[in-house]
Amino acid sequence: MCGIVGYVGEKQAAPILLDGLSKLEYRGYDSAGLAVRDGEKNFKVVKAKGRLKQLSEKTNDGNALKGGCGIGHTRWATHGEPSEINAHPHISSYTASDAEANVVGVHNGIIENFQELKAKLARHDYEFYSQTDTEVLVKLVDYYYKKYNMGPIDALAKTIVRVRGSYALAVMFKDYPGEIYVARKDSPMIIGVNEDESYIASDVPAILKHTRNVYYIGNLEMAKLSAGAVTFFNLDGDEITKDLVEIKWDAEAAEKGGYEHFMMKEIHEQPKAIMDTVNKYVKKDGDKNVIDLSEIGLTDDVIKDISQVYIVACGSAWHVGMVSQYVIEDLTDLQVRVELASEFRYRKKHLKPTDLVIIISQSGETADSLAALRESKELGTKTLAIVNVVGSSIAREADYVMYTLAGPEIAVATTKAYSTQLICGYLLALKFGEVRGVITDEEKLKYYVDEIMTISDKVSKVLDDKERLQWFASKYANAHDIFFIGRGLDYAISLEGSLKMKEISYIHSEAYAAGELKHGTISLIEDGTLVIGVLTQEDLYEKTVSNMLECKSRGAYLMGLTTYGKYEIEDNVNFTVYVPNVDEHFAGSLAIIPLQLMAYYTTVSKGLDVDKPRNLAKSVTVE
Repeated sequence: MCGIVGYVGEKQAAPILLDGLSKLEYRGYDSAGLAVRDGEKNFKVVKAKGRLKQLSEKTNDGNALKGGCGIGHTRWATHGEPSEINAHPHISSYTASDAEANVVGVHNGIIENFQELKAKLARHDYEFYSQTDTEVLVKLVDYYYKKYNMGPIDALAKTIVRVRGSYALAVMFKDYPGEIYVARKDSPMIIGVNEDESYIASDVPAILKHTRNVYYIGNLEMAKLSAGAVTFFNLDGDEITKDLVEIKWDAEAAEKGGYEHFMMKEIHEQPKAIMDTVNKYVKKDGDKNVIDLSEIGLTDDVIKDISQVYIVACGSAWHVGMVSQYVIEDLTDLQVRVELASEFRYRKKHLKPTDLVIIISQSGETADSLAALRESKELGTKTLAIVNVVGSSIAREADYVMYTLAGPEIAVATTKAYSTQLICGYLLALKFGEVRGVITDEEKLKYYVDEIMTISDKVSKVLDDKERLQWFASKYANAHDIFFIGRGLDYAISLEGSLKMKEISYIHSEAYAAGELKHGTISLIEDGTLVIGVLTQEDLYEKTVSNMLECKSRGAYLMGLTTYGKYEIEDNVNFTVYVPNVDEHFAGSLAIIPLQLMAYYTTVSKGLDVDKPRNLAKSVTVE
């Protein structure tokens, strides 16, 4: 979950590395470090605890480090506390400041057998200065490099064979100035090139201002980078060829664009992201809008053959699955199970070849989701990925891929990726219902598709009313507990609203199925507790209002979130937020917007870092 950047070229490397790391700080911000090579001279390693600005100040924005070849890293601690000594880069000699080291490296991922490897290296007179698995990894590379008097690629290959776990590894060798060597398994890494420069990064935004031409290095593959040139190798050390991919995003898409925070920018980008995703899969056929999934490869025969759907995901993507479950089951004849990827992996599964496993992930690199995908494929089950990143591991390995068009998302708390994933869930539900003969009325199908086409504009209308939410959020910024309740689809929306609140504001919040309150949780309600009721489903509206009033009678302060026209709610609650009317199946796309804004404004009122909440990172690439 850390961020890696590397550069080889004629320019000064350190300022480029720092700029790239600033685009990846959402991936880790416990500590940061740089290693730069100045021509034939030794490595210069500089590290700092805390946010990237500490490292920038320590190196005069990188200007104090000379040389055109270097690697950088932002850390999200796994092994060892956040500290300067545990920060990357790590070196192969004993003293962390020793510039005479043979090898220096940075690493993203987790080495599961690092204790075993550390004991092996200790028997060969290696000493250790940090608590990290990365130091062990770098010294293992050094061990094979020196013991067998082999080249960098062979040393990396030997290391890969001995290592269990995940890694994106970038190293420099003292004997090979002007070159960076990389290896990858399960953790994200891209390699960018232009005429006379080469770059490595954990994610596209780090290098987007320098090049849009990138390679995706595969699992158990290695590469050598020099200025403007990249050579790829397989595990046997044989050269292999890779396709160059052009990134369609522009550099401005990964900048704040005048907003105070990335999260607010991304909240406001949702109408466009939604419309772009809709337009990718909805085409004009005469006077009708029709769903076209031919690009995905899901044929009618494949859809007809599906016996059951599993949706597997983590975090917000799992909440998308919860919403999609209600919509798919209501519009098709399919049973849907929604599974947490981290639990799905460790349960006995009874998957059949006729089942469909849908993996949802913004980054396409989520470790548990990727593992669930691989296990499903091993069992012979069809897999469909809903991802935002072209060429990501999940996208490459799934049988079918449905891309969202959210563009780069930088804030740790997802907004537009979530919204575009919802759109994909709706479109799959409608297509499945049509092909399987459940939705037989063409006018009804046209109505549903037309309703989806209106979501983008209606989200814009919700955003136009954000000032009222700003006022309300500031009033409750010091709350200790917030409960989100709803039934059916509204419960699924509540799950995401609660997560948004807790992950960035640090206020304890829970989402609860409203009918379950009296089975335990209502005991936590006391004077002043904020209870937010989501009320977009007509058949469940009165029941949820009754549950809210049960809370009110015990001292709760009530906020109601409902649709235009339900103005009688104001007789029962203390504060009301309205969203435009849309078919109830798709109401989640509108109801989530006020909850995103509520979390954002609450966090701003508390003076916290909205984009980089404590203990969290954007792409969870370790278990």
